[in-house]
Amino acid sequence: MSESASRDTARQTAPVLPPVVPADEQRHLAPATNPTRLGVHLRAGGVDAAVFAENADSVEVCLVDVDEAGRRSQRRVALPHRVNGIWHAHLPGVSAGQHYGVRVHGPWRPGEGHRFNSAKLLLDPYARAVVPPGRMGPELFGHTVDHHLMGDPYVASTVDSLATAPLGVVVDEAFEWGADRRPGIGWDDTVIYEAHVKGLTMRHPGVPDEIRGSYQALGHPAVLSHLNELGITTIELLPVHASVTEAWLTQQGLTNYWGYNTLGFFAPDTRFSAAARHDGSPRAVIDEFKTMVRNLHTAGIEVVLDVVYNHTCEGGNGGPTLSWRGLDNAAYYRTSGVLYPDTTGTGNSLNFGHPEVIKQVLDSLRYWVEVMHVDGFRFDLMTTLARGRDGSFTPDHPLLVALRADPVLREVKLIAEPWDIGYGGWQTGRFGIPLAEWNDRYRDSIRDFWLTGGAAERAGRPGPGVRDLATRLAGSEDLFSYLRGPLASVNYIASHDGFTLADLTMYNDRRNEANGEDNRDGSADNRSDNHGVEGPTADRGVVASRAATTRAMLGTWAVSTGVPMLLAGDELGRTQQGNNNAYCHDSDLTWVDWQYGQAQVDLMDTTRFLLQLRASHPVLRQRAFFTGRTVHADGTKDLAWFTADGDQMNDDEWYDGYRRTLLMYLHGEPAGGDSLLVVFHDGLHAHEVVLPDLPWASRYRMLWTSAAARPGWPKGPIPATSGPGPTDLLPADRLTVAAMTVTILTAQHG
Repeated sequence: MSESASRDTARQTAPVLPPVVPADEQRHLAPATNPTRLGVHLRAGGVDAAVFAENADSVEVCLVDVDEAGRRSQRRVALPHRVNGIWHAHLPGVSAGQHYGVRVHGPWRPGEGHRFNSAKLLLDPYARAVVPPGRMGPELFGHTVDHHLMGDPYVASTVDSLATAPLGVVVDEAFEWGADRRPGIGWDDTVIYEAHVKGLTMRHPGVPDEIRGSYQALGHPAVLSHLNELGITTIELLPVHASVTEAWLTQQGLTNYWGYNTLGFFAPDTRFSAAARHDGSPRAVIDEFKTMVRNLHTAGIEVVLDVVYNHTCEGGNGGPTLSWRGLDNAAYYRTSGVLYPDTTGTGNSLNFGHPEVIKQVLDSLRYWVEVMHVDGFRFDLMTTLARGRDGSFTPDHPLLVALRADPVLREVKLIAEPWDIGYGGWQTGRFGIPLAEWNDRYRDSIRDFWLTGGAAERAGRPGPGVRDLATRLAGSEDLFSYLRGPLASVNYIASHDGFTLADLTMYNDRRNEANGEDNRDGSADNRSDNHGVEGPTADRGVVASRAATTRAMLGTWAVSTGVPMLLAGDELGRTQQGNNNAYCHDSDLTWVDWQYGQAQVDLMDTTRFLLQLRASHPVLRQRAFFTGRTVHADGTKDLAWFTADGDQMNDDEWYDGYRRTLLMYLHGEPAGGDSLLVVFHDGLHAHEVVLPDLPWASRYRMLWTSAAARPGWPKGPIPATSGPGPTDLLPADRLTVAAMTVTILTAQHG
């Protein structure tokens, strides 16, 4: 046979391994009670097994036993029943704790999208507990690769993967929840805290060493106390689904710390389990996660999970075959022959034109709500989830319709990251009810005003002006129509992806050399300002200026209409030393540093105060957009904008790029509570402003200024504003505001 003929044969034929249990004995297995309930689940005297593989010729469940030396053996059982592409059976005698995998037989025709290879033991995508794979070696690849894991995606591998493949574990999901109840925080009262389980807890001095970095640590009283004291209502956790690290990162001694490389959509990641470190059972990992949720709920804090359904850890056509690729590559992934159209930047995109992919996502979401008691989800790169068969985004995608209609999911918090990297990927504002969205326009506008605007003034150039700032402060009505309202906007200045809040004031350029990509990764559009010196400095003037800008940005964020989100550690001035893509660093670079000095204490107290101020003033937590029209008998508006001269802004003034000062007036009625006047001034020098005259207020009182390193009073309720006081000002009084500051005053009537 010629070399070319041999190659063609390799492209067409997958290796077939003989089953342990004779086929004539397996054909008599009873069907699963409910084949549409995919996965392996306990049922009277055994388990029901159901696996979706519509293009396969046959499917086997492999019951894997592990001896004391870690060696694996298997008992293979074919699933004889098939309905609507689902292979299923009842397997008697299988109990909780059983490890298992799946082998799928079918055509090896990569050019047509089929990559079946029964030499590969596959993870059940519905596994509730996962034993991670061993080393990422050649045996885990469906195609032939060398020791560098490079090879030809057309040539099937004959190496069996039993020894190192990831395994599912059959679990009993019973748990004593006691009186656990979801906090049920309304969107208008929500304050989101984006955190990494390990990063938040690994260095906390109040957490015992043996549990740091774990679910147990996150539910520890010391961490709960910090969240409560700060004013957090909802913690948004970076991915906790089972995940793996890409081989190329492992080869560099790095790890996928963030976890955006999902291996299983139903199993908590064992990396964050104290029980797993101490040889706990897979069931103990699940119980630890549930206990964490219960403890957070007891503290009045919701749990939202960052979920990654847009792609999987199997990567592109050169990646491993761990689960979906071997189960039914053509069904689960968007494919074009041997290639994968990629809108995620990871090598593959799941096929949301296929009903089974949509069903898997919905099943996973309902599981985490109903069984694990979480309170919501933030969807990574959600535009990919709303791409149909032709790859285009549609606001009426079946998944989005299902989220709105599902009686379980429509009752929890749902947040979209409204973009991906594909054509038409930026879709902020288009996801519709019931989703809120990360508002990147808000992020950019706040940075532009306080950071690039300051840099522009130093250079004598016009800045961004105040027009876009006002739009974001008022809830981004240009993005979220009146049908959705301002609470669809999740307002953030910094997130896990990019510079921390402190680094925005310290670095003009990314410092990602340690990521191993020659500083090419991470965004180059940071909209940051180093205040004249790149990186750390002993110059007290620069340090003070950076701190003042940070306080001004936090003050702006706190008075913005919408849902505020804070990146964990930003309240303590956390730095990543200029790395704006620290996804691959599980180290002090990314862990919150709880050993801090007076500057960090001051920033923490400032953040706490601002969130308390927000909570105590209903006018800052609007459920509907302001009208901007006269709505009160005295001629005042619910929202009004003033120049530094105390006059209402006119149309021409909104387009002045040299304008550095804006006054925002928020009427306290009918929301109840005080009216507020907020002065934003990003000029490099102090400036005098005229307070709006009658009828806007009969008296003004200073509440807070970002010019002060810390709030004017310690912890405790914000003082009542009725009655005259030493900080009172009258209508038309002149007030001098410091450079680069936010000043908040109450505007009292009568």
